[in-house]
Amino acid sequence: MFRAEHGRVLARLVSLLGDLDVAEEALADACLQAVRRWPIDGAPEHPAAWLIAVARNAAIDRMRREQNLVGKLALLQTETVMAHTQAPPEPAQDDVPDERLRLFFTCCHPALARSAQVALTLRCLTGLTTPEVARLFMVSEPTIAQRIVRAKRKIRDAAIPYRVPAGTDLPQRLPSVLAVLYLLFTEGYAATAGPAQIRSELCSEATRLARVLHRLLPDEAEATALLALMLLTDARRPARTTDDGQLVMLEDQDRTQWDQQQIAEGRALVIFALRSRPPGPYALQAAIAAVHADARTSQSTDWPQIASLYNLLAQKTPSPMVELNRAIALAMADGPAIGLHILDRLQETGDLAGSHLLPAARAELLRRLGRTTEAVTAYDNALALVGNQAERDYLLRRRNQLSSPEQGPAHDPR
Repeated sequence: MFRAEHGRVLARLVSLLGDLDVAEEALADACLQAVRRWPIDGAPEHPAAWLIAVARNAAIDRMRREQNLVGKLALLQTETVMAHTQAPPEPAQDDVPDERLRLFFTCCHPALARSAQVALTLRCLTGLTTPEVARLFMVSEPTIAQRIVRAKRKIRDAAIPYRVPAGTDLPQRLPSVLAVLYLLFTEGYAATAGPAQIRSELCSEATRLARVLHRLLPDEAEATALLALMLLTDARRPARTTDDGQLVMLEDQDRTQWDQQQIAEGRALVIFALRSRPPGPYALQAAIAAVHADARTSQSTDWPQIASLYNLLAQKTPSPMVELNRAIALAMADGPAIGLHILDRLQETGDLAGSHLLPAARAELLRRLGRTTEAVTAYDNALALVGNQAERDYLLRRRNQLSSPEQGPAHDPR
């Protein structure tokens, strides 16, 4: 229930209390009371309304104890306290038709740096943990924790209101909201930790919100492209793991299991998104996913075209992850030595020092080049960093196969 209602309840509390920290603390208090009382009293008819009422009352109690919040207390006491069984009031209609998406736009306030907007929204409103957010940003946990703390402090000190932006303000906040959805989907597609490679609920929620956003802003090419990217990527989900949860890499997947309806929808959206000149980063990534979807077999994949698209993406939005994937594409198009040269250069920068993806990719290319001892070392480095059990099992199998004469091709570790 908490996972299902967290975004909705927190959104209501933020609108009532006007303070994200107070709302989070109040919701934590309410959840603690629920854990203690529901097993004895039974769950209420309207759990979300119960949490809102109890959290709101907890906030009032806390404000009574803190004399510096008298002004906020006076404001809160003018409202009618909800009954525990009362359904939560519906939010006022505005330019954003989905409550959770409204809160994303609300938290992506232009007064904050974009990285802070995205980190704060991911941590507070999507349920991702600090380690998961840190992994998505490719930074340390203390770094991301401090970024979130500073963002909250700036909101508090500058008295930035938690108010849904007007329709005219949406384009300014759109890039940050797109980044939130993109990273939420990324965590669902390749989970940071846990036994399963895929967190289907995150993929589905990110895709749902991207679809709402596309309907809201149908002429925004990058919003269209992001939905296309999610559909084309998620179409592979049925083939990405075996029945017992083992990871299946792209070149080994049974492509008859790919969702052709999603692929067809994604292709049509890509065509629209690429009409924007020059194409944006999500449009380029969606085009790459479309090239993969067009290949009936792994061997027929148009790797030169994919490499060209990654070259464009690297020019538009250079990043360590783009460079890693560009190296793999070039390795497939022009040979593993070309890709390994780029990966070695990337390793020297230390930008991906905390990620298992770089040593995993190096291991595969070293394997193709017959440099077995170095490949074993790279696999060991990757195994020391990987947090997801399905990926760990895959890397361990690949490492243990090095004594076998049959060695597979390089692959994108994601």
